[in-house]
Amino acid sequence: MTTIPSTTLRIVCVQANPTVGALRDNFAIIRHRRAQYRGKADLLVFSECFGTGYPLQDLVLRPGFRRDFRAALDTLAGEMRGDGGPAVLVGGPLDGAALPYNAAFLIETDGSMKIVLKHTLPNDEVYDEKRVFAPGPLPSPVDFRGFRLGIAICEDFWHGKVAQALAAEGAEILIVPNGSHFRTGKQAVRVAIGRRTVRATGLPILYVNQVGGQDSLVFDGGSYVMDRAGLVITQAGFRECDFDITLERGEDGGVDLRRGDVLGMLPNGYPDEPEAMYRALVLGLRDYVNKNGFPGVVLGMSGGIDSALSAAVAVDALGADRVLPVRMPSPYTSAESMEDAERAAALLGTRLLTVPIAPAMDAFGGMLAPVFADRPVPADDTTFENVQARIRGMTLMALSNRLGLMVLSTGNKSEMSVGYATLYGDMCGGYSVLKDVYKTLVFGLARWRNTHGSSGLLLSGLLGPQGAVMPDRIIAKPPSAELREYQTDEQALGAYEHLDAVLATMVEGLNGADRAAELASAAVGQPISTDYAGRIGRMAARAQYKRDQSPPGVVVTERTYGPGWRLPVTNHYGL
Repeated sequence: MTTIPSTTLRIVCVQANPTVGALRDNFAIIRHRRAQYRGKADLLVFSECFGTGYPLQDLVLRPGFRRDFRAALDTLAGEMRGDGGPAVLVGGPLDGAALPYNAAFLIETDGSMKIVLKHTLPNDEVYDEKRVFAPGPLPSPVDFRGFRLGIAICEDFWHGKVAQALAAEGAEILIVPNGSHFRTGKQAVRVAIGRRTVRATGLPILYVNQVGGQDSLVFDGGSYVMDRAGLVITQAGFRECDFDITLERGEDGGVDLRRGDVLGMLPNGYPDEPEAMYRALVLGLRDYVNKNGFPGVVLGMSGGIDSALSAAVAVDALGADRVLPVRMPSPYTSAESMEDAERAAALLGTRLLTVPIAPAMDAFGGMLAPVFADRPVPADDTTFENVQARIRGMTLMALSNRLGLMVLSTGNKSEMSVGYATLYGDMCGGYSVLKDVYKTLVFGLARWRNTHGSSGLLLSGLLGPQGAVMPDRIIAKPPSAELREYQTDEQALGAYEHLDAVLATMVEGLNGADRAAELASAAVGQPISTDYAGRIGRMAARAQYKRDQSPPGVVVTERTYGPGWRLPVTNHYGL
């Protein structure tokens, strides 16, 4: 019997936070990690397009940008010659005949490069790579220091053809640089695909994803190491960390994995829901504010649950000193709401401004009175309700202009779905942290933050105070816009449990009213009529023009408004 000599290879998978277009900063991260692991690792693996940041959208079509990336890559390769540091696998664009390729560059310590091109390009609810990249050929394994590495870039891993082709050509391990954004349940899908791939190929997997926010997308990390038996050796979410893995060839010729010293990470460290969603909101807001250079945020603090949760996320993301809540009471604002807003700000440790809007309401009423004097008032008139919302929006924008703070919109997905929001009023802002969060989930996240904050389990990576940060009364009371006497949201929308069940089947499931009513009834355990579902569908269709003008916000569902929902405004079919 021939004995296969045992060899080892030490690989460090780097789960880090690149920034799109920040070539100098991204390559500085690479240099820092190489210095950190000099003499301690053979290869560092970074996530998809780490050198440029990801996703690139049309930025990658600019020849100057691609030239600058290639210059940075060549400079790094030149520095690596004989310096004693590890080799690196780093991604970025490679010029092609018409469109560039999405490539991974394996740079050896002699400065030479081996290049793998992405074969399968996504064209889904978020990514549109077929527009900006050319597909490469099926990749072949790369020989590296006695091992054959199968490199499958992101989408190539999500479809079995590439992994099976690499295995057929003799790959001994799959290395998967990824740019995979968060949505509910995504980590379970990633791990399931890994196990399916292991069963099909018999190869272990190093899955390396980036972490951080990029506009509406949040990259949650979720990098993992999976052995030949499909066992997850280690994983981590929502923080920067490194996986130190040693490859060892066993007597059967297959590659086994052994954990080394893992910096800043616990095994199986991906959070359960709803913590994962809460952390996605925090991370998305933090990076949007910080990467775009805002000193902080200002938001309306109504005493309701949406503004209270938005403020809590903002404080956990940025710290209390960078969050400015503002009460803007009208004659319809209850004393209870004023007290609740004050109490929420106190729990969070923020300042609190109060700017009454009654003078502006009087001014607008007087200004418009001559115009409206001889015009009948419709039964469902909301003119001056919307004026109030727009006065508040103008107030927040004035504070933004003077203080430099970004306005944080506080609306949720339920409201955005049916147009229960005012353009240039409560919809104004630079970012909307709850844009993709249904109202029922808003309640759930608020309860979760209060409960887990009190237990002391929430402190890691969050900047807000320990303990409950929202008064129980805010969570318990019926939601109301308080734009007229005795108003509640459910007068206009029905029970939020019913509304959200219908919306989920219509928006995420793309169902019509009949099917939506049937599925929603089963979900809530109560009958929901087709008439109600039809009314909600008509409201959602009419509100498309509002959604097209809404600020960006964190993506947490499969079909988010904006990149994942592209309906025409002029649409006589509806939903």
